[in-house]
Amino acid sequence: QVQLVESGGGSVQAGGSLRLSCAASGRTFSSYVMGWFRQAPGKERDVVALIRFSGARTYYAESVKGRFTITRDNAKNTVYLQMNLLKPEDTAVYYCAAASDWRTSVSDYDYWGQGTQVTVSS
Repeated sequence: QVQLVESGGGSVQAGGSLRLSCAASGRTFSSYVMGWFRQAPGKERDVVALIRFSGARTYYAESVKGRFTITRDNAKNTVYLQMNLLKPEDTAVYYCAAASDWRTSVSDYDYWGQGTQVTVSS
């Protein structure tokens, strides 16, 4: 079992930055693939970024490549999402999630946080 708690959301102007954190409970954090997903109003939840167990492999949605960076600190049971050059279209609820293997589909993730709101104004 893994419990996830996100933090760091807020409101920023376009071009600004935010850093999201996801704190995980459980001693097996390092064995999970961690992901950040987002859901805008009226839209489906989509993958934003993924990171493998050791951090050696990452994946980014095309829309955030070059602007967002996912990292993890297994000693602190925490995964981060650094978001730079934010755009109004990045506005969404951001969710942290954990999966036992490398997956990009929302339905393959077993554990989810409660979400944190990110609002980017123009």
